Amino acid sequence: MLLAIGEVARRTGLTVKAVRFYADRGLVPPVGRDRNGHRLFSDDAIVRSGLVRTLRDLGVALPEIREILDRGLRLSDVASTHADALGVRIRVLRRQQAVLRLAAERDLAPLELKLVHELVGMSEVERRDLVGGFLEVALEGVDPGVRRSMTPELCRDPSDVQVAAWVELVGLVRDLEFGGVLRRVVENYLADGVGLGRDLVAVVRDECGVALGGGVEVDSGEAGVVVGRVVGWYAGVVGSEGVGGRLVERVEAAGDPRRERYGELVAVINGWEAPEGVGEVLRWFGEALRVHGVAA
Repeated sequence: MLLAIGEVARRTGLTVKAVRFYADRGLVPPVGRDRNGHRLFSDDAIVRSGLVRTLRDLGVALPEIREILDRGLRLSDVASTHADALGVRIRVLRRQQAVLRLAAERDLAPLELKLVHELVGMSEVERRDLVGGFLEVALEGVDPGVRRSMTPELCRDPSDVQVAAWVELVGLVRDLEFGGVLRRVVENYLADGVGLGRDLVAVVRDECGVALGGGVEVDSGEAGVVVGRVVGWYAGVVGSEGVGGRLVERVEAAGDPRRERYGELVAVINGWEAPEGVGEVLRWFGEALRVHGVAA
């Protein structure tokens, strides 16, 4: 049974104009004409028209559709290619969405928005070079495992929270003062690390954490006992000369809020559990050192 163009349109849900357009381009060719010269189609036109419509809705170009219909191009190959392309596009759109949400939440100025957009659009190589250069200088001399634990790996499809964390982390990486603080922490660690079973930060955390958690005031006698234990341990390792001032300098550097924040941001970006915070403990110990006259 031959079908008029209007019947093909009715059965497929397309407009007559669309069927005519596809027919003109050979996608849905007529099999003949009636006595008035109007195109006639076979039942196959229904199937072809439906497939053309579906593929167009999925973003497949007309030349590719014709290859599928007439030249045996495998639909699965075309579908795979377009699925991959859509995957890339979706990731781009999600990152753009994250940037716009960040701009709305933080009320970014135009130049700030431009910077955030550039940071989020960095390639994996650019991100690795940026952070790698920072860590190479700051962590020179430490075990490679430490560097790996401080290296963010932004995934291909980051969440809004991960994008925001990446932008904030780049700000720290580009903060020269913070880079100097981190380097000072490393140098202190290397200088004190000979013969140490554990580093100073770990000792302060273990000795002072319980006191802080129990609400012990820094000016109390109990705090003085805790301070005495840490100072005695440290003096036994590095010597007693200038031990108070040395301790204060190390605790201040290690307790810089940016250092702890960097670790938190890396955890967010990498999808890790949040690290145990030591900033509050270090600040408690630093104040206790001064109160009990050990900072000289």
